[in-house]
Amino acid sequence: MEVSIILPCRNEEQAIVYCIRKIKSVLKENNIKGEVIVSDSSTDNTYDLIKDLDVKIIRHNKIGYGNAYLEAFKYAQGKNIILVDADDTYDYAEIPKFLENLKHYDLVIGNRFSAPLPRNSMPFLNRYIGNPFLTLILKLFYKVNIIDAHSGFRAISKKNLEKLNLVSQGMELATEMLIEAKKHHLKVKEIPINYQPRKGESKLRPLSDGWRHLRLMLLHAPNYLFLTPGMLFFIAGIFFMIIFSLGPVSIAGLPLDIHPMILASLLSILGYQILFLGVFAKTYASIHLKQSDWLVDLISKSLTIEKASTMGLLIFGIGFLINLLILIKWIKTGFGPLQNLRLSVFGFTMIVLGVQTIFSSFLLSILSIKK
Repeated sequence: MEVSIILPCRNEEQAIVYCIRKIKSVLKENNIKGEVIVSDSSTDNTYDLIKDLDVKIIRHNKIGYGNAYLEAFKYAQGKNIILVDADDTYDYAEIPKFLENLKHYDLVIGNRFSAPLPRNSMPFLNRYIGNPFLTLILKLFYKVNIIDAHSGFRAISKKNLEKLNLVSQGMELATEMLIEAKKHHLKVKEIPINYQPRKGESKLRPLSDGWRHLRLMLLHAPNYLFLTPGMLFFIAGIFFMIIFSLGPVSIAGLPLDIHPMILASLLSILGYQILFLGVFAKTYASIHLKQSDWLVDLISKSLTIEKASTMGLLIFGIGFLINLLILIKWIKTGFGPLQNLRLSVFGFTMIVLGVQTIFSSFLLSILSIKK
């Protein structure tokens, strides 16, 4: 079997019969031995329309673009897999072009923006805001040089598909496939394709689908989600806390006193916690998802739980000592007005950072335990 062509289908009674017949015609005309798989979760008359069309129908009640493909992948027998929508938006006559490119590349994706799109073929929000923005984020985070990252027309060999750890249940499966392809160093090729208005009602939900794509990219990129903002917050917080601990500061004639220092303290504590969350995420990915990472390797070799706890105790001790001295001085002055608010804020900040370090080191050790 040269190819399995998978159609994710939910209530596509207006287009599904035409799509299947067109695909079968293309396979016959080009002498391609293949099968058509319909991954169906429909509640309309779709099943009744296609049950006698000599296609493999995978019936399930799981809603979602990703779920449709994940269910169908289990039954695909072709050496190659074609993923394409069942709404007649794509030109199925281009299937041979995908298979030809698949001889030289690991993953082939159709680019809908290679030519001007027909009117009403794509919602304004998706075309001019959602797709460009999400594709830009994908390029920035993962260095994936793709123009149309969310194209629903793509091809991959079954051997390479089995390398990818695809688990997304919704539209974000398209993004996850590219992220996984990059991780596994697959050669990706983008080719121009035709695109046209769909038949039937669209299932797209621009805002929620867009968020799912963005969420997936952030979850797979702890550097951008945790480490970068955490480092910026922590460095800025410590810097300004030191500046304000020296006394009131005037910026452009605006007097700044203790309150900005308290804000800087909060910023440093927040940044420190976010940094640790990033380290937790990378450690989990390295140990349990088998994703190698230089930072995790460095930490595991040089920073044991004993060293981290000792460092945390030292930081805690400095903060505790500062506030203890302030308390002693306050008692000696007969519980008068406190004159060391800045130093006290600095000390309490050190206490919190020390406690965070101690308990975070224990959690880091738990995450580092291999099965």
